[in-house]
Amino acid sequence: QVHLVESGGGQVQDGDSVRLSCAASERAGTGDAMAWFRQAPGKEREFVASFRWSDGKIFYGSSLKGRSAISMDNVNNTLFLQLNALKPEDTAVYYCAADPPASGPYNNYRLWLYWGQGTQVTVSS
Repeated sequence: QVHLVESGGGQVQDGDSVRLSCAASERAGTGDAMAWFRQAPGKEREFVASFRWSDGKIFYGSSLKGRSAISMDNVNNTLFLQLNALKPEDTAVYYCAADPPASGPYNNYRLWLYWGQGTQVTVSS
């Protein structure tokens, strides 16, 4: 079983940037891909971006597209999420996920097997 540990969240101001990290305990358990999701209070968990190991293919969700960048440190099995031009509505707990479904869309959070504990990002106006 792979363990995922997120870090890098905190309280920032409107327009600021933040870089989140997700360290995986091992590569083997992460399956075909890793991803970032977020969940705001009272809302459903939302897909942010994913990275596919086999070909480095990256997919972005619509909510942060153009203001986010996902990247992978293959040596240390660490996934990053750069968030730019943050807005108060980006306030959420950001989760790292691993081992997606063999088929089916990456943006369905219910299908991912492993999750980190989440890191809170709070954007103040």
